[in-house]
Parts: sequence; structure tokens; C-alpha cells
Amino acid sequence: MQITTVGIDVAKNVFQLHGVGARGHAVLSRRVKRQQLLDTVANPPACVIGMEACGSAQHWWRTFEQLGHTVKLMHPSTSSPLSRPTRMIVAMRKRSAKR
Repeated sequence: MQITTVGIDVAKNVFQLHGVGARGHAVLSRRVKRQQLLDTVANPPACVIGMEACGSAQHWWRTFEQLGHTVKLMHPSTSSPLSRPTRMIVAMRKRSAKR
């Protein structure tokens, strides 16, 4: 399935990627080190990339735009740590998806 939207959690050394297909189902979920991020994002065809606006997001925004992706920067208040799933919530989602 083709990835249409990618969400990237920008950090110092390790980035969390979450890709969604056209039907809204998760297609990609992986952790990537800083050295691998550019190669990982360059592989899929052009898509929408969303990330939190922070100091390094401007650099990644310019880099991803050069690769042909559309980048959307979000205000930090919309991606607060409380809205990110914890390990327990992720485990509960996996259990309920199996049913």
C-alpha cells in the first residue's frame, strides 16, 4: 500500500515515523536514527509530511521540500506529550485490533 501521509516526531538522535495509507490505516511505524532519516524519507513517492515546529524542523522542512514532499509544520501545543500514546495504550490498541 502506498504511503500518503507521514508524521515525524523530531528529536535529537532518534526520530519516530508513522505512515498512513489512502484508507487511513497505518502502513509504516518505525524508529530511525538521524543518519538514516533522509534515506528513509527519500524512498517513498511524494507525500504529505507533518511534524512539530521546532528549531530543527525548519532544516528538515527545507530538505523534505527539495525531495518533492509537502511539509506541514504544526504548532507545539497541538502535539503535546499527553496526546502521545504510552506503551500501555499502544498495547491496548494492539489487543483490541486482534479481536
